[in-house]
Amino acid sequence: MPSDMMTVSRLRADRSPGDALAAIETVQAAIPEPGPGEVRMRVRASSLNYHDLAVATGMIPTSGARVLLSDGAGEIDALGDGADKWRVGDRVLSTFFPNWAEGTPSLPKLLGVPGDHADGFAAQYVCVPEASLTHMPSHMSFAEAATLPCAALTAWRALAEEARVQPGQTVLVQGSGGVSVAALQLAKAMGATVIATSSSDAKLERLRELGADHVINYKTEPNWGDRAKALTNGVGVDEVIEVGGPGTLAQSIKASRIGGHITLIGVLTGISGEVPTAALFSSNITLAGVTVGSHAMQRALVAFTEAHDIKPVIDRSFALDTLAAAFAHQISGRHFGKIVIEI
Repeated sequence: MPSDMMTVSRLRADRSPGDALAAIETVQAAIPEPGPGEVRMRVRASSLNYHDLAVATGMIPTSGARVLLSDGAGEIDALGDGADKWRVGDRVLSTFFPNWAEGTPSLPKLLGVPGDHADGFAAQYVCVPEASLTHMPSHMSFAEAATLPCAALTAWRALAEEARVQPGQTVLVQGSGGVSVAALQLAKAMGATVIATSSSDAKLERLRELGADHVINYKTEPNWGDRAKALTNGVGVDEVIEVGGPGTLAQSIKASRIGGHITLIGVLTGISGEVPTAALFSSNITLAGVTVGSHAMQRALVAFTEAHDIKPVIDRSFALDTLAAAFAHQISGRHFGKIVIEI
C-alpha cells in the first residue's frame, strides 16, 4: 500500500435497505490532512456498540459511503494550524458527541456522531477537531480504552450523573453486553451491591466472577423483578440499568424501591410498548432516558477507572477488514462484554 494511503471500512454508497452487512466494504483511501484547529489521529482500536450495528444494518439510515464506528482510541499523529491542545504521540480517546463539551444536552450538542452523522473511526487515520478528544486512561491498552466512549460512558452517566449511586445502595444490571458489564464494574467500585440478570447460567457465573452479589436467570424466573426486590428484603433496588426497553421495563419497575431510579439506555426488546404507568408514579420512580454523555463526563470516567484500576472486559478482537464478521458475532448474542476492532 502506498505510504499516503490507508485502509477504511465503510458502507457502500449504493447500498439498498436489504443489503445489511453485505454492504460493508474495505477500501483504500488517501490519508487525510488536518485542517485548522484539527488533529490527525492514528486510530489503533475501536469497539462495537448497538448503535454501530443499527447503522450497519440500516436501522439508522445514513447517506453516502459512510465510514463506520463511533468509538476510537489512538495517538495524535499530526497537528493542524492553530491546534495546540495536544502533542504528537499523545494517547487519546474519541467522544460520541463531539459537540457536547459539558452541561446538559441540547440538539446542537447531540449532532455530529461519528459513524452516523459523520464518518467514524473504522479507518487507520481520522482528522477531528482537537477539542473533541480526551486523554485515554494511562493504565489501559488501546483496545481496552476503545470500549469507553459509548458503552462505559453511558454506564457512568447513568450511575454517577443521573442516579448518583452511593456506597451501600443496590444497582440492577441487565444482561452481559458492554454497557451492563461496565455498569457492574463501575457500581462495585462505587461501593454498591449489584444484582445481575441474564438468560445464560454460564454468563451469570462470569458476572459473579466480576463481582455481582446476586444473579437471576430471567428465563427460569420470568418475574425477576419480584425476585430482585426480595433480594433487597422487600425494599427494592435503588438504580436499574434498563437496556431492554418495553419488554423488560415492567419488571424493572417491580424491582425498584419507592423513590428509586431507572435509567433507560436501550431498546433491545423494541422501540415502543406498554408502560405500567400507575406502578411507575405510585412508587415515585424516576425514569430517565440517557444517550451517552459529555466530554466532561468522559474525563470523569477516565479518572475514575484510573483511580480504581478498572479494566474493561473484552470478548473478542477482530481486524478492520473483518468488520462484517465482527458485527455477525455481535448479532449472535454470544459475546460477553465488548467486541473490539484492532486497527
